[in-house]
Amino acid sequence: MGRLDGKRVLFTGGATNIGRATVEAFVAEGARVVIGDVNAADGQALADSLGLNAHFLPVDVAGEEAIRRFVDDGVAWLGGLDVLCQNAGLQRAGPTDSFDVETWDRIFAINIRAQFLGAKHAIPHLRAHGQGGAIVNMSSNAGKRGGAGLAAYCSSKGAVVAFTNALALELAPDNIRVNALCPGWVDTQFNAAAIANLGGTEAQMAAIAQGVPLGRQARPEEIAPLYVYLASDESAFMTGQALLIDGGAHN
Repeated sequence: MGRLDGKRVLFTGGATNIGRATVEAFVAEGARVVIGDVNAADGQALADSLGLNAHFLPVDVAGEEAIRRFVDDGVAWLGGLDVLCQNAGLQRAGPTDSFDVETWDRIFAINIRAQFLGAKHAIPHLRAHGQGGAIVNMSSNAGKRGGAGLAAYCSSKGAVVAFTNALALELAPDNIRVNALCPGWVDTQFNAAAIANLGGTEAQMAAIAQGVPLGRQARPEEIAPLYVYLASDESAFMTGQALLIDGGAHN
């Protein structure tokens, strides 16, 4: 305990799934966290359950003004900023030749443009106290390997990997580290579109048995410790990395 003592954290996409498990871990490790999410009911309930070290602010990360307001209001509540975690995401599936451009654009708005906008508005605050900081972006193992019917999602997550690498180089002189997580199958509702694209839960389980050496999905609580590591000073010499946590699927 205490690995994040004193850290002031902005966390988008924190109301449910991996985000919820990670916010709980952050607070348990001593951080103060502002939870941002479009899901106001679950986000507020989570903040209420965590007490004085958590605060909820509604945000739709598709819009720049909404992100700017979330960052500014969140930093005001925190009294500064040490860590930005960009976990908000959207997954949709379908054949490329019938995939509508509006859905493609929405996926890119949520999965990668929002990360650019979050960084854009958070960087001045991270620089302000002169002691560096960390940005942790959510990508996916889909950003390193394609999947049939998931061209939009895979492309957006691949863009997160490239963005993370480039931003890490840009911010290294400020001692602001930028890394990404690349989970594989995680047992959450987020993957409903991918499961449907495969043909249902039975087909998903068959794909996991064949393609994941550990033979199962992760639990959200198994992803959270990597988030904690990347946000903590334990990873002080790590930047520009996109770390796989997928049960060996890429071996």
